[in-house]
Amino acid sequence: MTAGQGGGIIFRLLGLMALCLFAGVIYVARHPLLQLAARFWIVQDRVTPADAIIVIGDDNFSAVRATEAAALFKAGWAPVVVASGRMLRPYASLADLIAKDLESRGVPSSAVVPFSHSATDTREEAEALRVLVVQKGWRRVLLVTSNYHTRRARYIFRKILPDNVSLAVDGAADPQFDPSKWWESRQARKAFFLETVGYLDAVWELRNQPSGAPSAGLALFQPF
Repeated sequence: MTAGQGGGIIFRLLGLMALCLFAGVIYVARHPLLQLAARFWIVQDRVTPADAIIVIGDDNFSAVRATEAAALFKAGWAPVVVASGRMLRPYASLADLIAKDLESRGVPSSAVVPFSHSATDTREEAEALRVLVVQKGWRRVLLVTSNYHTRRARYIFRKILPDNVSLAVDGAADPQFDPSKWWESRQARKAFFLETVGYLDAVWELRNQPSGAPSAGLALFQPF
């Protein structure tokens, strides 16, 4: 064996040892890293008085978004709550269900604004809600969604809503998405990866759209 060959083997062994060490560190630190990854999607803005609280669909079986919005309403943060949701049938929508959830949690029916639409994703829902916000002349909006959905929702709504509308996002804790151990639940894993893909897709779709500018498809999304 020549000196060059011996040196090459040593370097390869050192490289293999470094790779094994790196893999070992990642394995040992996997839980904190996975928790950090989940918490990246969760944002919480400072809650301030607003013209309206908007609950966006789809809420889960426990109605955590409606529950959070009702608590904010009863705390006096806004005089009305918008129950936003897509049409399920020509005669029923998720907005109807969220409105009932809000009323059952103490929000008077006179303070609930059902808002049915045909949006199929968060961006389209933001475009539909932009119409309502402009029509009502609201300048301060408090948006309620699930905790894992907050970063994507805030990014999209701040892009879609007019510049003169102040937006704050409040996340409802979802029992199906525990940031400390989300990888153990199939439902939470699905939510995590859908948020990752959804956020990247939103950034791509809205890359050339200035904040506050209406989307080209805005006119297609009118409330029912």
